[in-house]
Amino acid sequence: MAESLRGGVIGAGVFGGYHARQYARLDGVVLSAVLDPHPDRAARVAVPLGGRAFHEMAEFLDAVDVVTIASPASHHAGQAIAALEAGKHVYVEKPIAVTVADAEKVRSLAQAKGLVVACGHQERVVFRAMGLLDVPEQPLFLEALRHGPPSERSRDVSAVLDLMIHDLDLALSISAAEPVTAEGEGEQGKGGVWDVIRSEVSFEDGFTARFDVSRMAPERRRHMKVVYPSGEVEIDFVTREFRNTTPFALNRDFADTPAANDPLGASVEGFLQAVRGEAPRPIVTAEEAIRALDLALAVEQALEDVG
Repeated sequence: MAESLRGGVIGAGVFGGYHARQYARLDGVVLSAVLDPHPDRAARVAVPLGGRAFHEMAEFLDAVDVVTIASPASHHAGQAIAALEAGKHVYVEKPIAVTVADAEKVRSLAQAKGLVVACGHQERVVFRAMGLLDVPEQPLFLEALRHGPPSERSRDVSAVLDLMIHDLDLALSISAAEPVTAEGEGEQGKGGVWDVIRSEVSFEDGFTARFDVSRMAPERRRHMKVVYPSGEVEIDFVTREFRNTTPFALNRDFADTPAANDPLGASVEGFLQAVRGEAPRPIVTAEEAIRALDLALAVEQALEDVG
């Protein structure tokens, strides 16, 4: 029997804890280490799950085979590059980086070293479980709303890179066309960070996608509507319910699948399968993550241009 992979998590916040528990529960991997600038916080995550706490990158990397990066977004690229240079496969939470140049460094280094890089756009797992990635028509229109209450998490980036990037990735995943223009307007919150944004993206084939995100809403709401030539699909990502008027058979029972109930687990498992050679690629590759980042930064630039 093959020896279990040693999993390591960078970042002992809420998402770091989620990822640590995935390594502790999945087959073929164990949680070996958690790295955080605050050793006591790293220990609170690592020790109950059988891992060790670290606050020095070099020692942490010696203790692991695969690395999940769940730190603030502004650190993603630098930490991914350090892990790749040490020969470790990397799963990085979205966004893969905060600049396309840094994201390309991550992608090219992984390619040069023959290592796997996966990115945590977990809603892609839900789309796949529903069957939306297999619809044989190009969409005409998409409308996405993603609202949540105020939080101190991810305050180092705008709501575009924190929230909207999920729906930007989904729009890119169902369209064969390339985006050509991005427009946006919004409101800035504490620290001059964009917290409420409305954006419209036009694609080269006429497909139009509208996005509405907020980190200042009174409640959590996540809806999407996709219009095709033959009908519409409306999705509630919170309740995992959808309405389908197209002739294409989507998975009506997808909400009962393990993937829909635990998209993070399915995403991490897909990463580990790619690392072991059991799958040709992770669920979301570095190249796909860069496309989503590039479009997100175009929306941010549109916001700045409007002022």
